[in-house]
Amino acid sequence: MIAIISDIHSNIEALTTVIKHIKSQNVEKIYCLGDLVGYGPNPGEVVDMASEWDVVLMGNHDEAVLKEAYAFNPIAKSAIEWTRTQLKPGLLSGSKKRSRWQFINNLKLTHTVDGALFVHASPRDPTMEYILRSDTVDLIGNEVPEKIRNIFSRFDRLCFIGHTHDPGIITENSKFLSPTDFDNKFTFESGKKYIINVGSVGQPRDGDTRSCYVTYDGNTITYHRVEYDYKTTIEKVLNISALDRRSGERLALGR
Repeated sequence: MIAIISDIHSNIEALTTVIKHIKSQNVEKIYCLGDLVGYGPNPGEVVDMASEWDVVLMGNHDEAVLKEAYAFNPIAKSAIEWTRTQLKPGLLSGSKKRSRWQFINNLKLTHTVDGALFVHASPRDPTMEYILRSDTVDLIGNEVPEKIRNIFSRFDRLCFIGHTHDPGIITENSKFLSPTDFDNKFTFESGKKYIINVGSVGQPRDGDTRSCYVTYDGNTITYHRVEYDYKTTIEKVLNISALDRRSGERLALGR
């Protein structure tokens, strides 16, 4: 069984709690769909933990730390710029800082195994394109929107994503299913395709403060929600002047 996590965003309290939960689930491998960093106060520690996982992909925040924070809102951009100062090595930097930077630089964009595509954002744009629940609504008629139809044409069977921090499943006929719609456990039908958003470990945005991740056994996925000490994370953010306080305060709302 595989645990699939995403969007940790430098939240070490959430990550350590989720990893502890994963270890109780008879999981053999951990896949991360990107956004190790951004928003939160502990980028280095998160990267260190990520180096032990089986698959880690590039997210848009990871990419922005390496390059520039184009098309980022001011809250996210300020966090990226601060994170870069924490991770980018200089002439006198030690081996740990250099290895962290190299690890992020070497992250790949996609991973495919047994008909399942793993990517941070979308098969069309691995780090940036948003696949939103609102995209499933056809404003013209009752047909599948062109965006959804095109994205489904780009993978074989399953596509696991993060990026929006909004957990749920999109079906080929353009229905968005929240985990509560199927009691957090869903078995895939043979011959059908699905997009699975695994939610966020470190910045949940679906109105639930708990971290979210999924386990996958090749045929069935289970969503897990895990409580963590977000008050400690908020306090850390508030104590770093370069980070926007809203990056922390929103953790208490799950928004």
